[in-house]
Amino acid sequence: MPIMHPQIRRAGSMLLLSAGTAALLINVAQAQTDKESMANSEAEHGVGKSVFGQLPDGRQVDVYQLTNANGIELRVASYGGTILSLKTPDLEGNVADIVLGFDSLDEYLSDEYRKANPYFGAIIGRYGNRIAEGQFTLEGETYTLATNDGDNHLHGGQQGFDRVLWEAEPFKNDEGTGLVLRYISEDGEEGYPGRLETQVTYTLTDDDSLIVDYKAETDKATPINLTQHSYFNLKGEGNDSILDHQLMLNADAFTPVSETLIPTGELQPVEGTPFDFTQATPIGERIEQDNEQLSFGGGYDHNFVLNRDDAERGDLVMAAKVWEPQSGRMLEIETTEPGIQFYSGNFLTGDLTGKSGQAYPQRSGFALETQHFPDSPNQDAFPSTILEPGETYQSRTVFRFSAQDDMDT
Repeated sequence: MPIMHPQIRRAGSMLLLSAGTAALLINVAQAQTDKESMANSEAEHGVGKSVFGQLPDGRQVDVYQLTNANGIELRVASYGGTILSLKTPDLEGNVADIVLGFDSLDEYLSDEYRKANPYFGAIIGRYGNRIAEGQFTLEGETYTLATNDGDNHLHGGQQGFDRVLWEAEPFKNDEGTGLVLRYISEDGEEGYPGRLETQVTYTLTDDDSLIVDYKAETDKATPINLTQHSYFNLKGEGNDSILDHQLMLNADAFTPVSETLIPTGELQPVEGTPFDFTQATPIGERIEQDNEQLSFGGGYDHNFVLNRDDAERGDLVMAAKVWEPQSGRMLEIETTEPGIQFYSGNFLTGDLTGKSGQAYPQRSGFALETQHFPDSPNQDAFPSTILEPGETYQSRTVFRFSAQDDMDT
């Protein structure tokens, strides 16, 4: 065996060391690339969090971004549990934000917004919709609430659940990604009795549904009627009116109202009226008809009595379908609730400018609020909204998104 010169041995060792170092560096770089790839994948299909701003008292408001496996994206603020944006594809795969709202917390806190108070995307409570003259009697005691809608109480009062900071906790499970929101409404808040512990869960599933679960418990009997108040425009927010959207409501009756929009207590059949959406009908087809009920609200702002047939109390039933002809976007809503409030954006005035830089004029968005009936605490014939101590309030609504060639596909 030949003897190797010492300098050659050292050179060979250095070559081996350099090769090993290079391999190590390559492995480290690959691992870093894999880690970044996994992080990017998680961001693309998972939950992201960022700071949205600060409330006047210094508390931080966060925004959570949920994304499903098909790229549908939902952004929710901890202030009001507000759905800030919801991006879905049309028939061509073009993505648009289909809910009205703003890009900054300051806009939600502005005097202009508070004066108009359209409740864009917010959780509504304790009581969604109206309570006549801001009063109800429960267990022999009369409770007085804020009258923030003329002489009536609306959507929880001056500081309803839409204007509070919720504790937020994101999650990811087999269904998809989600956010649990919690808020404790103390006894006497906005005039309501009982300490109410409330939980609302948003789950964005990989089958393109948004599930909203409501849960609450109280230590005193209290009315409760939680709902979600997003305004939709399936063309994309800020893009024309919603009058050509085709709407189907699974409701043979509605609750007619007085001129102050308080139910009369009657359940009126929709057949033969502008309120018959049992077959898909463009929202604008009859909205300008000479009809007393339409004149009271400047359009549709009414509770529809859902056909629940033999469904049990906690069973989901189809409530509504909306299809937009230009984009092909379809929204289907199922709920455990007995009613749904259809609001055609009558009080939008164009004074508020949304995310796309476009003003929101009258009927540029619609709301479909699953709920118990308005003024139920004062209407014995309506399904009860009273939650008793020891009971658990539970409700579920499912919003399903798709795109298709026609309403019946």
